Amino acid sequence: MLSRTADHLFWMSRYTERAENTARMLDVHVQTGLLPQSVEDVEKGWRAVLGISELTHAYDKKYSVVTQKDVIDFMVRDPSNSSSIASCLKQARENARAVRGALTTEAWEIQNATWIKMQGYLQTNALEQNPAEFFEWVKHRSHLSRGVTIGTMLKDEAFHFIRLGTFLERADNTARIIDVKFHGAKESAYKKGQRQSQAQTAITADPQIDFYYWAAILRSVSGFEIYRKVYRDVITPARVADLLILRPDMPRSLLSCMTQVVGNLKHVQNDMSADTERFAGKLHADLKFSTLDEILDAGLHDYLTRFFERIFELGNRISRDFLVPLNT
Repeated sequence: MLSRTADHLFWMSRYTERAENTARMLDVHVQTGLLPQSVEDVEKGWRAVLGISELTHAYDKKYSVVTQKDVIDFMVRDPSNSSSIASCLKQARENARAVRGALTTEAWEIQNATWIKMQGYLQTNALEQNPAEFFEWVKHRSHLSRGVTIGTMLKDEAFHFIRLGTFLERADNTARIIDVKFHGAKESAYKKGQRQSQAQTAITADPQIDFYYWAAILRSVSGFEIYRKVYRDVITPARVADLLILRPDMPRSLLSCMTQVVGNLKHVQNDMSADTERFAGKLHADLKFSTLDEILDAGLHDYLTRFFERIFELGNRISRDFLVPLNT
C-alpha cells in the first residue's frame, strides 16, 4: 500500500476516535457538574478536562476565565483548536475523501454524512440547549463508523491501518484520563501500606460525591457497567486503575488497546518495521505481565508518564515505517 494512502486511513480513524473521546469527557463532566461543589472545584474540574487534551495553554491565551460554556465552545466548535470535535470530524472527513477508493461506499458515506450533520449543529443553538444529546450523537457516529468499517471492508492493509489508528489514539486517551483524574485524587492514597484502607475512603468530605467522581471516570470510558459485572462491589480507586490499565477484556483498557495495536501491526509489517514491532511488543508485554501492586508501588503518575513517552515514540515509529513523514 502507498504510504500516503496508509497515512490518510490511519489519521482518519485517529481523528474519529479523538472526536468521540472528547465528547465522552465533556458529556461526563457536564453531568458531574450538576453535583454540589464550590466555584473553585468547578474551575478545577474544567481545567482537568483541558489538561487531559493538553489544551490549557491554548485556552488561556483566548479566555481569561474558565467556565463551562467557554470550555465546551472551545473543545467542540472552535476552528483554531485542532483537537475540537468540529476540527477532528473535518479532518477525518478530509482524510477519508483523499482515499475514497480505499473505502467502501458505506464507510465513506458515514464520514461525509457526519461532517454535513455537524455543520448543521454548528449553525444552531442545539449544543447549548442539550449538550448531552449532541455528545451522544458524536459517540453514536463514531460507533457507526467503526461498525461499518468492520462490517463492510475487506480485511486487508487498509482495514488494519484504520484499526491501528483507532487503538493507538484510544490508548493515549485512556492513559490521559487515568493520569489526570488519579493525580487529582492524590496518588499518595495508594502508597504501600495505605492502599487498601485509603482506597476505600472518600477523596472528598462526602462519600456520595466520591462515588460519583469515580463513577464518572468509568462512564467516560464506558466502564461503569463493566466494573459492576467484574467486581460486583463498591467502586474503589485501586479497582478502577486495575480495570482501565490491566484488564485484557476491557475494550478501552491500556492492555486491550496495545493487544490490538500489536495484532494490527503484524498484518501490515514490512521490511523496515521489525524494530517498531519489537518496540510495541515490549510495551504490550510490560502491561500484560505487570501487576497493579507493582505499578502503584513504583508510582502511578511516573508509570503513566513513561507510557506517554513510549506511546508517542511508537506513533513516531509507525509514521517513519509506514506513513508519510511529518516534514513532507
